[in-house]
Amino acid sequence: MEQWSKQQRSFAVKAFYQSGNYAAAQRRFRKNFQINRNKPVPSVNSIKLWVTNFEAIGETRSRRGGSARSVRTPANIDRVRVAVKRSPRRSARRQSAALGMANTSVRRILRLDLHHHPYKIQVVQAMNENDFAARRRFCQTLLDMFDENEDLVHNLWMSDEAHFHLSGFVNKQNFRYWSDENPQQLHQTPLHSSKVTVWCAMSSLGIIGPYFFENDREQAVTVNAQRYSEMLHSFFIPQLRQHGMNNETLFQQDGATSHTARVSMNVLNNVFPNRVISRNGAISWPPRSPDLTVCDFFLWG
Repeated sequence: MEQWSKQQRSFAVKAFYQSGNYAAAQRRFRKNFQINRNKPVPSVNSIKLWVTNFEAIGETRSRRGGSARSVRTPANIDRVRVAVKRSPRRSARRQSAALGMANTSVRRILRLDLHHHPYKIQVVQAMNENDFAARRRFCQTLLDMFDENEDLVHNLWMSDEAHFHLSGFVNKQNFRYWSDENPQQLHQTPLHSSKVTVWCAMSSLGIIGPYFFENDREQAVTVNAQRYSEMLHSFFIPQLRQHGMNNETLFQQDGATSHTARVSMNVLNNVFPNRVISRNGAISWPPRSPDLTVCDFFLWG
């Protein structure tokens, strides 16, 4: 908030014109407003600014807004547009360095003038040429099934597994210790990070899981056909019956070897006859398609 009122600024300008001296204007200001000598009065620079503003616009305080844009000019906007089109993978910081413009100015132009958005890179599996047609066929098959029976979408259970590393991750490029001297902190990480494998199934009715693949000593183990089929028998199927499994319930799994092994498929085909969505299932699950599962969208994050 400004220290000096409009009346005080006007008096200081008037005192300057009457005396022709900034120091004299300060003395008149102190005397008129009865300011103790230990208290401050407007500085010489402040009085100069008030006089300049008064002579320019007739007011002691400059008007806010309406100033011309100094950086986001049409010419600079075109420069940024051409630079981004020429090098779309270059970061905004590198673009600003190449253009000789401030990083904040380039970002404002990208956001406000070019209406660009910062999209986060996502890592996905590379797809083969035939995979696109397989994905399209699968999606069309499910859409046709849902058109015939609208309630079928509520009888679809989609499953997935995820690995969670337990040792965490330290980004040495960004992480810093603030200290008056080097703390010599050491971060020890194992060569092979320990992890847990978690399985879940989702539908519009809720979530079944999580299920952790562990041995009797609660140590994480890899998922093989025997452990997967045991999980289906002892955990998933009993839980599914509590959610109201019926003769129209569909079950989806990806094409992992442990899922499509004979022992695993026998269990699933007995429980879901002609209603298993999987590789080698009644409804073929397209290869390399983790982004089609609800778990990837709404569960693993």
